[in-house]
Amino acid sequence: MFSRRKTRVITVGDVKVGGDNPICIESMTNTKTRDVAATVEQIKRLEDEGCEIIRVAVSDMKDAQAIPKIKENIRLPLIADIHFDYRLAIRSIENGADKVRINPGNIGSKDRILAVVDKAKERSIPIRIGVNAGSLEKDILERYGAITPEGLAESAIRSVRIVEDLGYENLIVSMKSSSAPLSIEANRILSTELDYPLHIGITESGTSYAGSIRSAVGIGTLLSMGIGDTIRVSLTGDPVDEIKCAKEILQGLELRKFGVNFVSCPTCGRTDVDLISIANKVEIELKKINKGITVAVMGCVVNGPGEAKDADIGIACGKGSGVIFKKGVLLRKVSEEDLASELLKEIESM
Repeated sequence: MFSRRKTRVITVGDVKVGGDNPICIESMTNTKTRDVAATVEQIKRLEDEGCEIIRVAVSDMKDAQAIPKIKENIRLPLIADIHFDYRLAIRSIENGADKVRINPGNIGSKDRILAVVDKAKERSIPIRIGVNAGSLEKDILERYGAITPEGLAESAIRSVRIVEDLGYENLIVSMKSSSAPLSIEANRILSTELDYPLHIGITESGTSYAGSIRSAVGIGTLLSMGIGDTIRVSLTGDPVDEIKCAKEILQGLELRKFGVNFVSCPTCGRTDVDLISIANKVEIELKKINKGITVAVMGCVVNGPGEAKDADIGIACGKGSGVIFKKGVLLRKVSEEDLASELLKEIESM
């Protein structure tokens, strides 16, 4: 198991972030925030999939004014995502946001940052300082000559120090790029300098397929280094897919469990059943089952039950049939057409 970096504990709504608390899954709506009905509907779908903190874009006062109505209809802590206009951050806090995300570098003068900090302090809500590769300060870009991990980390630390100097340390920090190697190294540097919880992700990672892979590489690498307290998989598409990918990343690293852990072999020339159809059917049905077990679907005697002996239950297939096994012990032989249904019956009875 990975040794996790120790951070402060920050509370967002009723969710504790950092310390020894579970790594939290975050997403962001892609509806117009002012469209309360559409935004609430999407948040509820995200919650049903396993989202634990939700972020909404606040682009103008109409978006800020929608926050109370949204909050009335959801259970998740809500983050207001602000760029440029400090007044939107203040209004969002007044309207009940559980956290605000700002980039001090584009908020403006120190007086404006102080106004946001004072309002957050008044309501005792955290500020997430978010720095992206696309918004580095001009002097940092000039000094490094390009967007570098060191420059990103310097920008984030500078922003943190600004808020600390204003007397506030209720902070979460994020630093993202669309480049996985850049994000990994920048967060590695930052993790040695600050003990605030880090929100990690690969921003603008792409559409569902490519973006999930790029996010898994970047987020997974950081988590394996013990870095990261909240995560967001950023995909172009339905944000529900972000939650599915995030859960797979956390479960794949054995950092959290979300129902059944399903494993299946890739098939090869030794496979004598339609294993792809069997695996797909089993996987779909397992999503309805909330049990902390590992289920294996193996195509031949080479891969199972020997290789999958640690699975709680599974099948190993032969020619037109297969066997059901528990913890490597054979239970019974079943015909190919009944393998999926009989396996699921066994799982339901466990």
